[in-house]
Amino acid sequence: MLFPKNIGKRLSIDEVALSNGELYTIVTNKQAGGRQGAIVAMAHGTKASEIQPVLQKISEKKRIGVEEITMDMAGSMDIIAEGSFPEAVQAVDRFHAQKVVSEAVQEIRIELRKKAIKKENQAIKQAQKERRRYRPAECENGDTKKQLLARSRYLLFKASGNWTVNQKSRAAILFEQFPAIKNAYELSMMFRSFYEQNKNQFDAKKSLDKWYEKIREKNIDSFNIAAESIRLRETTILNYFNNRSTNASAESFNAKLKSFRSIVRGVRDIKFHLFRVAKLYA
Repeated sequence: MLFPKNIGKRLSIDEVALSNGELYTIVTNKQAGGRQGAIVAMAHGTKASEIQPVLQKISEKKRIGVEEITMDMAGSMDIIAEGSFPEAVQAVDRFHAQKVVSEAVQEIRIELRKKAIKKENQAIKQAQKERRRYRPAECENGDTKKQLLARSRYLLFKASGNWTVNQKSRAAILFEQFPAIKNAYELSMMFRSFYEQNKNQFDAKKSLDKWYEKIREKNIDSFNIAAESIRLRETTILNYFNNRSTNASAESFNAKLKSFRSIVRGVRDIKFHLFRVAKLYA
């Protein structure tokens, strides 16, 4: 689906699963606010070679008029944007960049939890051999190590100032018993402050360099990989500070599409479903 009249100076590009996990690439106009006139283009697939020919059907004059396009960190999105909107500044959405770093923390937590489960299983087997009842050791808050690592998932996504009383207690125990998670969490929050404390690209670049240096110092595998992903997309990540633009409008629009899909109880006839989406949002 292509609606050239809906193009604006500031666009978002994202992918959405329409039915049975089939992905579509969707370009939206931020100015429309997720209402009628939001859809600029919607095409089946995510490959640049499939999406670019669709977008290039829009007149070159209109495509050159696009000043900024926001996106996630998917490899094909920047290729699509560069080939279709050559004058637009590409800006990576801050929440997707933060997600890469947060996932590095979770990888460490998950790996430690696997080890805790394995150790507990061995202890249970040993207790069964000795014909005694197994009682796992509990932390001060009543969690076993396995439970502590499982129940700490959400607090590691949040800044410490937003923790509840129970989360503060759990975090204190977690960081005492697993210093590796504490180091990872601090690196994650340092990256978060890179977005919150800087107002321009120059200052942001200095903060980012300090973060890279800290990662080299800590030498944590999952963070070395995350830092490399950030470094490879550094220019488009720093472009966020031009207008502090995010891909939130695209994510919100995708949520509307999913909500609409649930209201009509799924998608049986894809063409008819797309027709209704076009009537509502294009």
